[in-house]
Amino acid sequence: MEINQKNTNELLNHIHTSGSGYDLLRYVCLPDLLGRDANSILYVMGKNLARNVKVQTIDDLKNFFVKTGWGNLILLKEKRRELIFELTGDAISKRSQLDITIDYRLEAGFLAESIQLIKDCPCECVEESNKKKQLTQFNVMYTK
Repeated sequence: MEINQKNTNELLNHIHTSGSGYDLLRYVCLPDLLGRDANSILYVMGKNLARNVKVQTIDDLKNFFVKTGWGNLILLKEKRRELIFELTGDAISKRSQLDITIDYRLEAGFLAESIQLIKDCPCECVEESNKKKQLTQFNVMYTK
């Protein structure tokens, strides 16, 4: 089934979850299913999702992160060739306390593609989690 922007936005408006089911799928089942290619596949999945959602502004992007339960996205710095974001929130804090591997490749891919669509410039994103501060930093770099 092909997912279009209208269906994706409609789903976002009506879905509600506590997050624990998502976390089980995201951090246990998907890595097991995808194997050693999980990081790359999740990054591409995030980019594909962004193409379907098509956020138009940074505020739309922040709202999407909140609405999906990914956390609170904050734009820390805007440099000439890079945007630096921070992801915080209750879910991020709780995940950082778990004794399992947590990554944010799906979110990084979504962020890279969204900024690429907003700024009309090719982008890539790397993330770095800080368990001590209970946050994740995303560096979105313009590649052109």
